[in-house]
This record gives sequence, C-alpha cells and structure tokens, in this order.
Amino acid sequence: MMAVQPAAFAGSTPTGRIAPVGLLACAGRFPIVIAEKARECGIPVVCVGVAGMADPALKTICHEYHSLRRMSMNFISRRFVRGGVTRWAMAGKFHKHVLFQPWRWLQMMPDWRMARFWYSRTRSDNKDDSILLGFISELRKDGLECVSALELCPELLVSHGLLTRRRPTAAEERDIQFGWSLAKQMGALDVGQSVMVRERAVLAVEAIEGTDLAIRRAGELCGKNHFVVVKVAKPRQDMRFDVPTVGVTTIETMRAAGATVLAVEAGKTILLDQDRTIALADRYGITITAVQDDQVAGSTTP
Repeated sequence: MMAVQPAAFAGSTPTGRIAPVGLLACAGRFPIVIAEKARECGIPVVCVGVAGMADPALKTICHEYHSLRRMSMNFISRRFVRGGVTRWAMAGKFHKHVLFQPWRWLQMMPDWRMARFWYSRTRSDNKDDSILLGFISELRKDGLECVSALELCPELLVSHGLLTRRRPTAAEERDIQFGWSLAKQMGALDVGQSVMVRERAVLAVEAIEGTDLAIRRAGELCGKNHFVVVKVAKPRQDMRFDVPTVGVTTIETMRAAGATVLAVEAGKTILLDQDRTIALADRYGITITAVQDDQVAGSTTP
C-alpha cells in the first residue's frame, strides 16, 4: 500500500503548508475514521456534521466542527470557505427518508439556496446520484472541489478473497451468483446496493431504508432461517459518495436476522474496523467473502 501524501489529498496553501480539508459528515463510523486518519497525517479538518446524524465525537477530533441544524447550503459553503478549505469530502450515511416525512420543510428549514437548488433541478428524479452530483456542482461554484475520502484511506477498500474461517456452502455460492446480477441491476437503477437471497429467491431489496433495515426485513420474512446478503457497488460507482460500506453493525444485524453470508464487491466496498468485524463474524459463524465483479458476472448459475 502506497503511503498517503497529505498535500495530494488536501492541497497546499500559498505558503506551502498542508491546506485544511472539508468534511461533510453524516451517520456512522466512516466520518470518524476519515477524521482520525487526517489528524494522523497532519491535515486540519473543517467538519460540518449533520445534526442528529453525525457522531458527536467528531467535535474532539476535527480542527473545526460546525453542526448543520438546518438544510442550509450557504452555511456549508461559508464554513468551508472561511476555514480555508478548497477540497472537501463527504462521509457517512444520510438518512434520506427525512426528505419525505410530513412537514419536512418546517423540520429541515432549507435556506433560499437549498430550496432553489431542490426545485430548479432539471433532472426528473430524486435518485441519490442525481441529488449528490447536483450538490457537488453547486458547491463547485464557490471554489469547493469534492474529492473521494478514499484518497486518504485507500486501505479501507476490501481486498478480494475469503475473509473469514467459514466458507460458503455450495447452496450459498449459488445464492451469491444469483443475487449478484440482481444487485448490480438495482445499483444501475440507483435504487439500492443490496439484495437478500435464500434458495435463489429474493427476500428483500434495499431501497431508501438502508442495508440494515432490509436485512432485518429479510429475516422476518424467512423466519431468521439462513440467507445470503449480497452488497455491490453501482456499475458506474462514483467513489466520492455512496460507496458500499459494511462493518460491525452489519454483522450484528445479520446475526439477529439469521443471515449467514455477506458477499461484497472487492476493491469497491469499504470494510470498517476490519479486524474487529472479521473476528465478530468468525465468532458468529458468519461468512464474509469479497468477490470480483468479473468473477461472478462471468460465471453461470448451476
């Protein structure tokens, strides 16, 4: 693994010092990992954390921390610009369901810029890619360039191969092959990244609720009776956002739901707390396998 070059990720100031990097943080462990790695590399982090989602621990890790209590695009932009940021990254899961709740605009209180952005977009859908690419383009007008957090932490991407002691059974291998192409098709439609499969039948498909809730729903539908979770990247995955991510919480959810195999895409899936996650899977007898897309796409299901 090549050593991280901090200046290459964050840029440099006119005086030659490492520039601050912006971090737009949502839910989960990923923002914490990024902030800790940046601190180790001597990169100041100006973090804007979405209130109610971002981990409060970010306040003690980042050089600056600002809580985003309303959907204000100008707030995000001003915090980054005033902090000397020209490059920023996003990390963590935004709970998109809040966009569709009753009285959503009163709860989110968007500023004029966010409201104008939302209603003036020429795209005919509110898929994740459509929204986030538009958001990135809007902040670019302020001289803020979005980069992938994985440029700083490439080691988080899982390598190809079996990661746990337990191997998939022949039946589970067939379910992985069956679910893989379906998950890829769902990703191409920008619906979700995961499908839950048992005996080559789809129990559940991830949508706006996220992977964990989809896994729980699958467990309820099959009586917590051994099924496979397949999680893949989109066919044209933008590595700046919405990269498939798994970790300890995923394994705990799988155990509670009765899932026995987690198949993820090698080189395009973030595995957080890798040693701890694998050890937990081994303790529960759960398989984690990282598969290459061409390896599964080129196979035939018996």
